[in-house]
Amino acid sequence: MSAEPHFLVLGAGVIGLTTALVLREQYPTSNITVVAKHFPGDRSIEYTSPWAGANWCSFANDNGPLERYDEVTFRRFEEILEKEGPECGLGRMGMWGVWDSPVEDTDLLTPQTGKIWYEELVGGITPLSEKDLPTGAVFGIDVKSTFRINTQVYLQWLQARALNKNISLIRRHYPSLTSLLSSFPNTTALFNCSALGSLSLTDVRDTSLYPTRGQTVLVAEPEVPIPRMYIRSPKRSDPDCAYVFPRPLGGGVILGGSREEGDWNGEPDMALAEKIMKSCCELCPELGPRWQDLQVISHNVGLRPSRKGGVRVELERWSNGVPVVHNYGHSGAGYQSSWGTAERAVELVKEALAARAKL
Repeated sequence: MSAEPHFLVLGAGVIGLTTALVLREQYPTSNITVVAKHFPGDRSIEYTSPWAGANWCSFANDNGPLERYDEVTFRRFEEILEKEGPECGLGRMGMWGVWDSPVEDTDLLTPQTGKIWYEELVGGITPLSEKDLPTGAVFGIDVKSTFRINTQVYLQWLQARALNKNISLIRRHYPSLTSLLSSFPNTTALFNCSALGSLSLTDVRDTSLYPTRGQTVLVAEPEVPIPRMYIRSPKRSDPDCAYVFPRPLGGGVILGGSREEGDWNGEPDMALAEKIMKSCCELCPELGPRWQDLQVISHNVGLRPSRKGGVRVELERWSNGVPVVHNYGHSGAGYQSSWGTAERAVELVKEALAARAKL
């Protein structure tokens, strides 16, 4: 083994690139290589990250690690935006969330506290008045300030940051972790950030993984500026949801959405697209009353890497003794939990290497 550790990261989506950057922070002089079939700029259905909405709106309510992952990421976004400026692809914006069920039936509240856990983090949450609620909505909240993300710009920023930090990028496909490690025999530890790819890796075959298909419509920015993000849903995470996310940096407006579990179809459903545009025009007055008048830029489909049992951030000792940390299965929470799960993954490797050093 070389004097400096050599770390491998499999996958170059938001999770893989973020994990590589956290690794560099903890191991400033180590060798780090990201190996992936797809990189920022690719528009493949196999590559989930470009198709995300995306924003920071925590789904977590576990009073535990999931909330912690999202909190770490929120604070990281604050630091990045302050240091790098808006060219990183992040932007601050408020949000209105409305629900068609009573609050106790939405899964918004953390059971142990009876509260929305991130109220203080976002600078406050206030109830919407009845006049601000769309027809049929039961209640709503005004989130003072959270994050919206231009995914194309942010992914490119992550990649540029990795290159600036002397992280190597290799475009190559491997059918298994074993074959990857055989190509890099001096590997100190491997991070498996392959998302849905872990279903087909022959020596992982995580059958708990499944796709949750999401469809969006990217439209031009209306002449009337959209002052906030909007979300409407029956409950915290529901197939019948609608959202409007104005992207920063001329990124247009993303309209969503859908949650179709187990559906691998990568082609846009135009009937669903019409339903999305209708729902979003009802939700966001600035879009105008007629969905037919929206300037459609593109119809998009992505496959969220969902997993029974939730995200897997777990250390596994491989047969050749190399520590492997799995960091995948984020479903629709990839961006908003990315820095938190990356920090935990790197923490697991540090613990494993420290334990090995004592032997």
